[in-house]
Amino acid sequence: MRIVLISAPARRGGIPAYVTALAKGMESMGHRVDVLDAWTDDGLRLPGYEYLAVAAESTALFRGNMPESLPKILSGASSLVGKKAAAFLKKTSPFTGKALAKLMRAMEKEGMVVNWSDIIISPAHAEALGKRVGA
Repeated sequence: MRIVLISAPARRGGIPAYVTALAKGMESMGHRVDVLDAWTDDGLRLPGYEYLAVAAESTALFRGNMPESLPKILSGASSLVGKKAAAFLKKTSPFTGKALAKLMRAMEKEGMVVNWSDIIISPAHAEALGKRVGA
């Protein structure tokens, strides 16, 4: 399956280790995975994938806000209606569940069907989660 993994860290600065581990887990199951950086990519290629996965971090400790780059890349795609998707959030605070709900709402607003969500604790945990994507 062709999967796009959108990395949306709280700040610019490359792809975090947990996103790389998540992609490694997906690839180990035979999927073709492309990693896009939400800060630098525009999202025009998103409709060409069968499955979308978003790995993000909360930008605020208590409010659970998403990075400003995430809505830009999701709204930049022409049509994501009906696409299956997964939402992953890096655990950064006790309010990570609230942030995960906001992430899922942002994805569903663009028409995606979020059929799986989880909180990533470590890169090793991310790799184990990646092995279950698309199964």
